[in-house]
Amino acid sequence: MSETETGPKMFRYGKILFFCTMYIVLSGGLINFNKFLVHEGRFPHPMALTAIHMFTSFVLTSIILTAKPSMMPSVDRCRGKLLDLYKHLIPIGFFFAVVLYGSNKAIMYCSVAFLQFMKETNVVFVFLFSAIAGLQTVNRQRLFVIAWVISGSTLCVSGELNFVLAGFVLQAVAQFAECLRAVIAEMILTGSDYKLDSLSYAFFISPVCLVVLIIGNIVTWNSDILPDAAAMWYLLVPNACIAVCLNITIAQVIKETSAVGFMITGIVKDIILVCFSSAVFHDTIQRQQWCAFMLTLSGVFFWSYMKIAPRSGLVTTFEKMLGVGSWPCPGEPLGALEAKKAEATPLVPKSA
Repeated sequence: MSETETGPKMFRYGKILFFCTMYIVLSGGLINFNKFLVHEGRFPHPMALTAIHMFTSFVLTSIILTAKPSMMPSVDRCRGKLLDLYKHLIPIGFFFAVVLYGSNKAIMYCSVAFLQFMKETNVVFVFLFSAIAGLQTVNRQRLFVIAWVISGSTLCVSGELNFVLAGFVLQAVAQFAECLRAVIAEMILTGSDYKLDSLSYAFFISPVCLVVLIIGNIVTWNSDILPDAAAMWYLLVPNACIAVCLNITIAQVIKETSAVGFMITGIVKDIILVCFSSAVFHDTIQRQQWCAFMLTLSGVFFWSYMKIAPRSGLVTTFEKMLGVGSWPCPGEPLGALEAKKAEATPLVPKSA
């Protein structure tokens, strides 16, 4: 690699590391902040809380657009094709609203550690959805690692002492919506038609989420919401600002690393949160859950290693064990290479 190439690559790696770190810090902080805030006696209204987040996001991005439009160049580029853009943003907004409500409501029933155990399967589901969309490819070794991760996550969940079905279902629905949202968002943030910057993405998506959440608030309205909001405003304001920063950071991480990369970054966050929850909040974690958590993490890290070093000795040995064989060496028949390509065929062609 030449010196002229090294500089831009190091800058890009540094940029990715910065945004991934910001995502871990902001997401971990907001999860624990929300856990504290939705406690009975403070603001136990997750639907209203998420609506406040989206309203704040729309207001702040609108101020930025008015004060310094150069920070949101995608807004001007999309003026002539907003109708087509919102065909993609409406499902993203709907799924995002489900994520926000479901995850915040689940916190009221389950421990932070248990919810992080459940999230370990996100990388699997995002990969499968990405494969269906033609953004990723499926082969035997990936399917094996998927089974590896799911097995570990299942053992984590089954070992929970204080299992609450309502919290489990809410979190499962939120995760399903989060995976779909991440895949569609990757298409919007990196696709040649739009390539939205993160601020513009937050500006466009927040009103869609807000409409969905307003409907949800009308259906689930509680007369205590306004008095509780007035009493807890000094907590709601910083909470909403952190949520806005997190949403912008998530968009940037997806843009820089892909939906799968975003989920893998989330695994690091989950490790930190599980340890933090165990040490600070004294959440009860069984030995089976710790062992299963390690099993799951080993699968996720091996997945990452396959992506980083696909021709390493460990990966090629793993492929041979599954009957796939190693990458063709110089002079090896081309049929072996063609077989590899056949293993990596997307479920749906990208042109579909």
